[in-house]
Amino acid sequence: MREDELQQYRTSGYVIFPGFKSPGEIAALRARAAAIVDAFNPSQTASIFSTSGDSARSDAYFMESGETVRCFLEEDGRSVNKIGHAMHDLDPVFDAFSHDSRLARIAGAIGLRDPLIYQSMYIFKQPRVGGEVSWHQDAAFFDTDPPSVTAFWFALEDANRENGCMWVQPGGHRSPLRARFIARDGAARLHVVDPTPWPTIEEATPLEVQAGTLVVFDGMLPHYSAPNRSPHSRHAYTLHAVDGTARYAETNWLQRTKVPLRGFA
Repeated sequence: MREDELQQYRTSGYVIFPGFKSPGEIAALRARAAAIVDAFNPSQTASIFSTSGDSARSDAYFMESGETVRCFLEEDGRSVNKIGHAMHDLDPVFDAFSHDSRLARIAGAIGLRDPLIYQSMYIFKQPRVGGEVSWHQDAAFFDTDPPSVTAFWFALEDANRENGCMWVQPGGHRSPLRARFIARDGAARLHVVDPTPWPTIEEATPLEVQAGTLVVFDGMLPHYSAPNRSPHSRHAYTLHAVDGTARYAETNWLQRTKVPLRGFA
């Protein structure tokens, strides 16, 4: 990681690495995701992924997904929104994509002394129906003391304003944590902890990037993506890692008790 890249991360809360993954690596991951979806039986669950309003909540299908591989539906109930949340440990193709010595070096450079990957997500952002992901901070879902969760986001297709690219607030990682996703009695719900307003779109920067790009961003960084109303999908893959030297909250929804935690190397 170059010094200018590290400075960009510290100042803005994110850094972009174009061409990080090869077309072959992307093709393998996309083919495996397609196979998982082909084997998915929607009648087995009614679980729908949504982040709008207070609907960032949970059911048993979601709460038990941290140590398995499950598909989640768009709000239309017909198309798949994402796959989560332990492919990086349980599926050989996702494992190979996720465990990369270059990622270990980046994690160390930005200050993760003992990076542990808690979660993986394959996001489809389906053509015309891909849902909005409202403003949020990933630290709301992975509370550690001190804060440490970091996102490693891979563009598997070109992302632009037309197909719902991610928007970020440069420097917003220095703003307060606004909410926490707290688990109690087998369910979890988003609770507001600070009334600081979310950024306006005028304060945000669109991350229009090409397939193969890696975006690394601080878990405190506010980010958002608009609905995809275009005829083109916007596939992406995300890993969330925390520092194993930090205290991981018992109220976090994702608790790894069966599948051992690993880092990037």
